[in-house]
Amino acid sequence: MKIAILGTRGIPNNYGGFEQFAEYLSVLLVKKNHKVTVYSPHFHPYKKKEYKSVHIKYIYSPEKYIGASANFVYDFLCLRDALKEDYDIILECGYHSNAPSYYLMRGRKRPVLITNMDGLEWKRSKWNIITRWLIKKLEKLAVKKSHYLISDNTGIQQYYLNEFGVNSYYIAYGANPVYAFNENILLSYSLSKENYYVLIARLEPENNIEMILDGFILSKSSLPFVVIGNHLTKYGVYLKKKYQGFNIHFIGGIYNKDILDSLRYYSKAYFHGHSVGGTNPSLLEAMASQALIVAHSNDFNRAVLKNNAFFFSLDRDVAHVINSLDNMMNDEIAMKKKNNCELIIKEYSWSVITNQYEKLFENILKDSLF
Repeated sequence: MKIAILGTRGIPNNYGGFEQFAEYLSVLLVKKNHKVTVYSPHFHPYKKKEYKSVHIKYIYSPEKYIGASANFVYDFLCLRDALKEDYDIILECGYHSNAPSYYLMRGRKRPVLITNMDGLEWKRSKWNIITRWLIKKLEKLAVKKSHYLISDNTGIQQYYLNEFGVNSYYIAYGANPVYAFNENILLSYSLSKENYYVLIARLEPENNIEMILDGFILSKSSLPFVVIGNHLTKYGVYLKKKYQGFNIHFIGGIYNKDILDSLRYYSKAYFHGHSVGGTNPSLLEAMASQALIVAHSNDFNRAVLKNNAFFFSLDRDVAHVINSLDNMMNDEIAMKKKNNCELIIKEYSWSVITNQYEKLFENILKDSLF
């Protein structure tokens, strides 16, 4: 098959979730003898035309001049170019800046346009009411114009069925199990094994940072709480000021996976407050790192974790979990960690996810409608 992956900031991954997804998926599909092209903005620091046998096509993006609005221009130019090629499949990652360019399809049935719908972007509290309205309109447009939809979480899949009456294919995001950790990393942050709590997230309201930290304060725990994420934003500055004087440490963003894996693994518990996404990459990485997870109680997180975590809905729930940990049986904690790692291997490893995409693409191309 000839496959194009659009809607990311290119590979090798130098940015975030969809970029990591595009890198793993494209490299593994090429190993299965498919021809894969990943579209990248012209300013990507990697300049070669191939990466691990994946073809890279560089497309102009005016981000330097118009900021985030450049995504609409970039995505339009990517799809326009892709439609000139002979791809069997175009996989779009996300929809909110991609959807307007879908009019270029003009009723075409080839190449097959498949959109991975990501999370419920319009629910993010950082958006004002007008932006939320626009994102909802773009979501509807993507649903209407895509040939097929992919949901990375059963909660997202159910949302599209309820909201639009459309079926989408469920294929999760991926992660690989981690087995190597470095305890010496803790020394750099004045931490010791299983004597700290950690949270790794974008510092945004919908990630329930305040609920978690308020609960930590209510617990009166003597252990430090480490918050990893860029705190140089308006909300980040607010959080630092609010929790000044407490045993809460904002250490900024860390982008080295080996360091993050070790900080998760050696923590007493990893807190996950995400509430509007689908299958969140950082949650899978915590599972893969064999961390004990305390997660916000919502359909998305529960669909991934099943019973292998502790859940909270209020700050007092957080306090209760923290105060209960010392009295919990080690076997119970070890079992949750083990079950999560096994879930990663069986359901979320990148090889499993790639096989699911390959099978879906092949079945779609065999569909009599095309």
